[in-house]
Order: sequence, then C-alpha cells, then structure tokens
Amino acid sequence: GQLPTWLQGILLRNGPGMHTIGDTKYNHWFDGMALLHSFTFKNGEVYYRSKYLRSDTYNCNIEANRIVVSEFGTMAYPDPCKNIFAKAFTYLSHTIPEFTDNCLINIMKTGDDFYATSETNFIRKIDPLTLETLEKVDYTKYVAVNVTTSHPHYDSAGNTLNMGTSIVDKGKTKYILFKIPPSVPEREKKKSCFKHLEVECSIPSRSLLHPSYYHSFGITENYIVFVEQPFRLDIVKMATAYIRGVNWASCLAYHKEDKTWFHFVDKKTKKEVSTKFHTDAMVLFHHINAYEEDGHIIFDIIAYRDNSLYDMFYLKNLSKDFEEKNKLTSIPICKRFVVPLQYDKDAEVGSNLVTISSTATAVKEKDGSIYCQPEVLCEGIELPRINYDYNSKKYKYVYATEVQWSPVPTKIVKFDIQTKEMLHWIEDYCWPSEPIFVPSPDAREEDDGIILTCVVKTDPKKTPFLLVLDAKTFKELGRATVDVEMHLDLHGMFIPEKDLTTETE
Repeated sequence: GQLPTWLQGILLRNGPGMHTIGDTKYNHWFDGMALLHSFTFKNGEVYYRSKYLRSDTYNCNIEANRIVVSEFGTMAYPDPCKNIFAKAFTYLSHTIPEFTDNCLINIMKTGDDFYATSETNFIRKIDPLTLETLEKVDYTKYVAVNVTTSHPHYDSAGNTLNMGTSIVDKGKTKYILFKIPPSVPEREKKKSCFKHLEVECSIPSRSLLHPSYYHSFGITENYIVFVEQPFRLDIVKMATAYIRGVNWASCLAYHKEDKTWFHFVDKKTKKEVSTKFHTDAMVLFHHINAYEEDGHIIFDIIAYRDNSLYDMFYLKNLSKDFEEKNKLTSIPICKRFVVPLQYDKDAEVGSNLVTISSTATAVKEKDGSIYCQPEVLCEGIELPRINYDYNSKKYKYVYATEVQWSPVPTKIVKFDIQTKEMLHWIEDYCWPSEPIFVPSPDAREEDDGIILTCVVKTDPKKTPFLLVLDAKTFKELGRATVDVEMHLDLHGMFIPEKDLTTETE
C-alpha cells in the first residue's frame, strides 16, 4: 500500500516481552521484562527496531540468570545458596517493598523527554530514536506517592498531569494529583522538570488500609475526574506478602457489595466538589474521555462487573487452547455517566437531576448523595483511544480493539458515540493491538487522520505487521510486515518528527 506523505515520525510502543530467565518463569503475562519497539516513518518508508528496557531489574535478572526482582504477579525469593542471615535480612527488608523499575506499560512525554512507565514509583527515560535506556526517575523524591498510573494527561500548556496513591503517609492514605511542567526556568537549565513538580490536589482515601486500585483518570476543562472503585489493595496483606509466600496481586480484592464513588476536583480552586456521587460496584481500567455540558460532567469509561480480567493472563492459563478455555465472566461495557454539578438543591428525593438528553440518570437520595446510573454506549471494546485534540471536549469517535468473551482482541473498531455505528477491521488469525489515532496536518474534522496498530499473527510462522488505516473510512492504506517475532504490546504513542530532538542537536 501507500502511506500518506505527511506521516513522518515514530510510533513507540511498550509491553512485556521476556517471560523466562534461566530456569525461572514469571507467573503472569503483565510481569514480563519490558520490550520497547518502534516504527519510524520517513518519506513513505517504515523502519522497525526493538530493544529490551535496560532497567535495573532487567540487569539484575540477566546477571543472576534467574528472576531476582519481584513483579506484581511473581514473588522472587533469595538464592537458595545464600546463608541464613542474608535470607532473613531479605525477608525483613521486603515488608516495605522496593518496587521494580520494569516499566512495561506505556510511554509518557514530559517536555522534550520520553519515559517508559508502569504503575510503580519508578519511570525510565528513554531515547525514542535508539530505544536506549537512560536515567531512572523515582517519583518519591519529588512527591509522596508509592504507586502511580501509567495513563497521564497533557494539558494545553504542555504540562503532564498524573495521579498516584500515597499510602499511610502521616497517618493518612490519599490519592494525589500532580503536575510536571514541560520545561524549567532558564537559570536552572541543568535541573530536571521533576524538581518543579507540583501537587495539584489530594483526595483522601475512604479507607486508610484499603486504597482503591486505578489505572487511569479523566480530565475536563475545569475538573479532574477520579473514580474510587471497590477494587482495593490490602496494605497489611501487601506488607506481609513476601513472608507469606504470595504475590502482590493476591492482595487486591473486589468488594462487589460496596459502592463506587466519583470525585470531581475543581482545577482552579483545587477543592473537591462537596456533593457525594456514587454508582454500583464495578471495575474499570480505562477512561475514554470526559467533558462538560450545561452544568454537567460527562465521562465515558470501560467497566467490568468483576475483576476476572487480570486472572486470565496468568501464564498457566495462556495455553495452546487459550481462546477456547478462557472466557471472560464479565464483558467490558462502555458506559457514559452524566453528573449534574449544578442542580436545584430543593429537588425532591428520588428525582432525576440530569437535564440534558441522555438515558443516564443521577437520582437524589435521602442523605443528599446522588446515585448515578450510566447510559450503555456499547459492549465488548477495550484499549480505547481518541483523537487527543478532543480530550476534555465533546467528541464523537472512539477507536478500540474488540474483545467479546475472550480477552485477546480480534478486531479493531471505530465507534461513533452519537449514531452508535461501528466500523471494523478484521482478518483471520490476527491479534491487533491498541489503535493509535494520528491526525492529518490539515485536519478539519475529528476523524481526519490515520489509525496505526501492530498486528501479531496467531500462527508464529506468519509475519506480524504494522497496519495503517484511513480513520474516516477504516479502509486499509498499507501495511509494513516485520520479519521478526513481534510481542503483543500494551500501550504507546505516536511522536511527530517535530517533537524528536536528538541529544546531539
């Protein structure tokens, strides 16, 4: 096929790539050593490269020729040949775990720099051109967070916004929203942007020892949208996991009898909206978008009825007949919540306070809290992406993978939220990854641009490829086959040529 001449830059993606080290094996697919790969577009041609993230974790494991650093689903234990004192010390020092820097989930941009990220307090700077691993950044040096999301947001001023959880810090557990500026003042050229990191606000956790797990959050023009779900981390269990011989993932539990709480923080005042908004128990990983309309906040998410998704990716479940054997007990549902921020305070108990057109409801309860029920937009989509120029604005299109009852995606979809129409790309024996939208330079409409996705074949003998679709019609423009074993990745970003400044320049 033919690639648009304007497509110049790098598609950079991240995901788990190595699951066996020496005689040891990870338990979970999400634990594998981070493998970065990139597709460079230059004058109609595509160049591929991949490289393991040379994290401290990677280096220690390779040197020992066994897994020596614990990951979320796999605990690593001291070498059986070590003496009893060294072993005892290792057990004790794990009470407050030193987390891994195996940053395998996403890519984050801060100023002119790019980082590989996961959900711990570490991120690794990388060179997007060579995929070299550069310095390690520890968030805890700049802000009191133990874990963070790997789905930051970017505002119009170029700031990076992210959230993390501060566990039992000064007797409180809270969710912290922080902002990293894109550059530092001239006189401090040598310093990093992280030195100027600012805490925007904090939201107290409903429980000191059971903070909510979250993978992403939403932003509108004036608000931060945070969903505190009853899928929670048990801190005491986590502190004793190593001694008990269990992994950290087993310290997460879903409390289906509890509510899910919505928090809205005003960006200007940095204060939370005082009204209490809640919905039924659910598990969510990905926010799609959020915006404001006539005094309401509208936010779209992908939600599940339970937390079975994580368990599916234990490697013992990923056998040859994986697709037949593994069925999700809860299908992903794309839900739209409509939350009235301005409403008649004298409204009757039991009345629906939503005044814009939507089947979503927000009902006033006796205690003054508001119970929200969503509008279901569609089912069976995951890894949602949008045209990010429409982030926090009213928008129309979601690009995603379609998963149905098996957790491995088989199609890419373009979903029109307004008309509910869906366009598909599908090909036999193909597993596509998260689709990334790249706007065309003279874009007039939301879907003027292309979609990029990496496609892995279910038959390892068949070559994987990068697929380029016209975002409007979903017709294939071209594909670049890559004659290597490509891994199934998780998330990534497209970096336009203008944003690629090399260290030497």
